[in-house]
Amino acid sequence: MKMRPGAQTGFLLCGKEWSDGEALEVRSPWDQGLVGRATLATRADARQAVQHAVASMRRTRALPRWKRREILEDVAASLIEQKERFAQLIASEAGKPIRQARIEVDRSILTFKTASEEATRMGGETIPLDLTEGNEGRWGLVQRFPVGPVLAITPFNFPLNLVAHKAAPALASGCPLILKPAPQTPFTALALGEIILKAGWPEEALAVLPLSNTDTAWLAEKEDRIKLISFTGSAKVGWDLKAHSGRKKVLLELGGNSALIVHNDWPDLEDAAQRTATAAFSYAGQSCISVQRVYVQRSVFQTFLWKVVDAAKKLVSGDPLDEKTDVGPIIRLADAERIESWIQEAVAGGAKLLEGGQRTGSMITPAILTGTKPGMKLRDEEAFGPVLAIEPYDDFEDALAEVNHSKYGLQAGLLTRDAGRILTAYRELEVGALIVGDTPTWRLDPMPYGGVKDSGLGREGLRYAIEEMTEPRMLVMAGLH
Repeated sequence: MKMRPGAQTGFLLCGKEWSDGEALEVRSPWDQGLVGRATLATRADARQAVQHAVASMRRTRALPRWKRREILEDVAASLIEQKERFAQLIASEAGKPIRQARIEVDRSILTFKTASEEATRMGGETIPLDLTEGNEGRWGLVQRFPVGPVLAITPFNFPLNLVAHKAAPALASGCPLILKPAPQTPFTALALGEIILKAGWPEEALAVLPLSNTDTAWLAEKEDRIKLISFTGSAKVGWDLKAHSGRKKVLLELGGNSALIVHNDWPDLEDAAQRTATAAFSYAGQSCISVQRVYVQRSVFQTFLWKVVDAAKKLVSGDPLDEKTDVGPIIRLADAERIESWIQEAVAGGAKLLEGGQRTGSMITPAILTGTKPGMKLRDEEAFGPVLAIEPYDDFEDALAEVNHSKYGLQAGLLTRDAGRILTAYRELEVGALIVGDTPTWRLDPMPYGGVKDSGLGREGLRYAIEEMTEPRMLVMAGLH
């Protein structure tokens, strides 16, 4: 079995590639060239995948920790060996610039390596129970067990690493996995499924199924044998999914509108501006922690603003397979048109467009605006595009309030050397993580990752995802003395 884009690539079910079914065309967001055709799985295929997953639970639960570690290590080794193959897949189907695609593969390798280590660290605890008279000799043991079959629903923007963030902890936990990749990027997920099976994961415990949205919603709502749903995507779809998932455990990694505060005591504005431009515009801003809002202390506002403009002008837009490209295409033409309309709405409302914002097909040049106001979509909503609003502030408390003036709360960045301000921001900002000394786009894959408010529910990051995918079980011992 060697899954590659071609005339038609089948979905993965019970260790086999199945190509009988409706074809799903995948086209490059850069030039609309045909990347390949995947096969859509049906509702019946999904039901069969669940049946196999349930049947495999006894086997996956019994896999010794050393074996889970070995499988995960082998997956990481295969990714190292096939790094360029995966980078080319990501660049072709997601439109991610090739240098950034290679970084994504490196991150995925770290994700699987970390999961391999965590697979052997899952411990338990003993609890004394002889705490009241009559309970002499009683003691308890608590260990964590896999919750059961996991349904993972992943987005297009990190077609390898965000799949890895669901697959790796599932394998480490001993949970069978049913993976539904984004329709724009099925090939990377199918290729990863191939190497997971080659590493020794039980065939019946993995399915990679490109499914329609309707059948995915049905699976999440009606199939009670699925015990946990892990979803990364838009807030609207995620919360609707949770509302219809019944008794299943649901993890949501949703949208963001990430903000950065730049105070006047930060010593290197040149470096800060470069980091900001990169964090806002790389991969055309198609990341949930892409910088979208920056609040700058007024005394350094003009200096910082124009340094960001200068940095943005130096970024190269174009073909994602070109080694020089920094900014690639928006994944869909409709999304590029939406982003363009948001920029136009802001300008019509009084904002100043200082740089970029021109659309050619699915390409949008990096847009920098100032004078934006609450109520404008690119200020309040998640743009998921190369758009950056930079605004001044006078009082630090006002800057904190501006960051919190959002329905999202994923990550925020803070550039200040003042410990008091740092601790105040850590206490006051309603976000899942505060990144001091860098932009909110910074992430290391083992760390706990997730947000509050409309940004999600639960945490990813290997140890934290493993905790979500397992549940504690109590053993009480008595009468053995």
